[in-house]
Amino acid sequence: MKTYVILISGRGTNMEAILSADLPGRCAAVISNRPDAAGLAFAAGRGVATVVVDHKAHADRAAFDAALAAAIDRLAPDLVVLAGFMRVLGDDFVRRYEGRLLNIHPSLLPSFPGLRTHAAALAAGVRLHGATVHFVTPSLDCGPIVVQAAVPVLAADTADTLAARVLVQEHTIYPQAVRWFLEGRLRLEGSRVWLNGECDATGVLIAPTG
Repeated sequence: MKTYVILISGRGTNMEAILSADLPGRCAAVISNRPDAAGLAFAAGRGVATVVVDHKAHADRAAFDAALAAAIDRLAPDLVVLAGFMRVLGDDFVRRYEGRLLNIHPSLLPSFPGLRTHAAALAAGVRLHGATVHFVTPSLDCGPIVVQAAVPVLAADTADTLAARVLVQEHTIYPQAVRWFLEGRLRLEGSRVWLNGECDATGVLIAPTG
């Protein structure tokens, strides 16, 4: 059975969705860079081991990355899942887990990388917004796309209402992407991700929006 670890910084609602999804693998631990992260209690309540690697206890990002990698490597997971992990990881760390490091971003990448994506989508006047699960690369929010889900942008939307609808989709597509990985159904080839040996022309799999 394949194993995975989940990295969080706060409540970790995507972590909750993954741990609740009856996946064909074992979560070896939930790791947080914040000892007060609310998601640690949820994980412990599910019988999942929890680990804290406090970024404030390390002199710089390189030292933190090294300590985090050591904690992950002790668990020897097949997959590392970023679920609301609010630290920028260095290039060496990302390359260490190349091809087995997933993240979810609240926009339809490559549009609106970085922070405050929902406000940016509203300001740009787009008609569709959504979320993207992707493999992590050293370039921020630019890794190969596994799956996306789209929601319509409504005339009355605020950043908060739009975020809430996108979050519902995140809770669907992230467990699905993790499931595909654990089942060995994903193949990474350059900038494209193949599912069961098939991929559309853009390398993007669009999830149903409900």
